[in-house]
Amino acid sequence: MNTHTEAHRIPCTAAPLWGLSLLRTMRADYLGYVTRLQNQHPDIAQVQVLNEHITHVFHPDWVRQVLVDQADALIRWERATEVFSISMGQSVLVTEGAQWQRQRRMLQPGFTPKRVAGYASLMASAAHDALNSLMQRVGDQSVDMDALMTDMTLDVILRALFGSHQVRDALPVSQAIQTLSHSGFSELFKPFSWPLWMPLPSVRKVRHAKQTLDRVIQQHIQAQQSTASDDGHDLLTMLRLARDPENPEQRLSAQELHDQTMVMFQAGHETTATAMTWWSGLIARHPEVAERIHAEVDAVLQGQTPTPATLQQMPWLQASLKEALRLYPPAAILFTRRALKDLQVGPWTVPQGQLIAFTPYVIQRDPRWFELPDEFKPERFLPGAPDIPRGVWMPFGTGPRVCIGQHFALLEMGLIAAMLMQRFRLEWPEGEPWPESDLAVTLRPAQAIRLKLHQRAVITLPQIG
Repeated sequence: MNTHTEAHRIPCTAAPLWGLSLLRTMRADYLGYVTRLQNQHPDIAQVQVLNEHITHVFHPDWVRQVLVDQADALIRWERATEVFSISMGQSVLVTEGAQWQRQRRMLQPGFTPKRVAGYASLMASAAHDALNSLMQRVGDQSVDMDALMTDMTLDVILRALFGSHQVRDALPVSQAIQTLSHSGFSELFKPFSWPLWMPLPSVRKVRHAKQTLDRVIQQHIQAQQSTASDDGHDLLTMLRLARDPENPEQRLSAQELHDQTMVMFQAGHETTATAMTWWSGLIARHPEVAERIHAEVDAVLQGQTPTPATLQQMPWLQASLKEALRLYPPAAILFTRRALKDLQVGPWTVPQGQLIAFTPYVIQRDPRWFELPDEFKPERFLPGAPDIPRGVWMPFGTGPRVCIGQHFALLEMGLIAAMLMQRFRLEWPEGEPWPESDLAVTLRPAQAIRLKLHQRAVITLPQIG
């Protein structure tokens, strides 16, 4: 087989000036650009930007063929890892090769379903405090759902990560995370980044945001180390005690401990807050779905706090969360990969050195796999519904690089959603348009989702038998 001849048969979209015009288009509306590309070439397409050839893979079978079957022949796009290392250091999110494998082995035991279930009481406690406070002050005023979910998920990650919630003012922390998120996405379309010591306004803003988060992380690490206790069940204790199964004497260095804590802190609350903000708006816009969830929550919980076990008895709630993640995956684009050798993608060959891009937002809205793909239909994910092809629903990625915190995120989302629906009925403001999407590192609503929350009586059903 002539590799390069085969590669050139991939449907190719030409752009003038070596694709320079595409950079502005992608930066302005990346998801719109990739959607239009997929409409032209449903399975696979190739574009050129300067000297880079980028193959976009859309067919779910071929996505898995690359990310699962040929994962060892991929590395993450160097520019992306360079950009995200600014805020997340040499953490499991950005490292490669033996360093990444060692870190993943050390972290994985802390994120098994059984271990994650142990955080349920901490998650429920944070949600309970936030929602009870909300019940005392909510009236005719609408509630900014992003602010509510950000505060709640920040409290959750603080309790799960550090065993406490000592950050009294969450606003500077959440603003710092948003600053790094928007800056990181913007930097991807630039050939290089200015060093953090440069006296430029944009750089100064990023430097201040990083310092804010570094300070919070280091304060908690030092506070825990001063107690000299290894009895905690929080994630930070797990990280401090983690050992490499293949080399039990190895533990995380001080810098690795900081970097791994940083990525958990950022990813552990922002992505969940974003997903829950979209979900709350979708529920408010679909009262028929809300009614089913209210009935389910009342019948299963009977006024009690949800647990990992009772969440499994609420299929409509679970389906609504999965459908929200389908429509608005927080990680709407995956890190682009570079091929370390010639790769087989369906009938095509992608030559060594080329880039391969995957966009869950577009793949998950393909009408071939989802009828009326832009509509909110949780019944797609109910037990007994037609099977969804593997590789189509991938909000946490797939393959060896699948998000290590996916079980944590799904449990947190389920508990918050159940407790919110237990206490409130969500109402969409009459005449208010649905927000546009704002893509940074995560996919957020461009306009605030503000809902009216009407208190419900927490129903306690009589015990049978």
